[in-house]
Amino acid sequence: MARITVLNGPNLNLLGQREPDIYGHETLTDVERMCRARADALGHEIAFHQSNAEHDLIDWIQAARDDAAAIIINPAAYSHTSIAIRDALSAFTGPIAEVHISNIHAREGFRHHSHVSAVADLVICGAGALGYVLAIEAVAQRI
Repeated sequence: MARITVLNGPNLNLLGQREPDIYGHETLTDVERMCRARADALGHEIAFHQSNAEHDLIDWIQAARDDAAAIIINPAAYSHTSIAIRDALSAFTGPIAEVHISNIHAREGFRHHSHVSAVADLVICGAGALGYVLAIEAVAQRI
């Protein structure tokens, strides 16, 4: 059994409430439940976190170097701004999946570039909450 760390960035605690026409009606609790169920079915465990604070995400990424086989991260708005998260991820040696609920390439221009994508092994965007499950499947094949 391997641990997969799932990290969620700013405002994802508002899933199901904030712009459901873009982000859907699933809550972050629903996403966590989906992740745990799929990982369990594949024989893995999940460490699931959300923070609006960049330093929390960096601390969890660094901790994952010692206790996780893979990272799945939805950095949310930090995708477009955080070199620090990108650098922390680059020090992780396992597979990294970047997930976005919406298709960031079909939205505002400032969302089209992600610093995280350069260090991710795979990027899933536009699949809604299902993107997390797809990411679990993908990283599970690589660990």
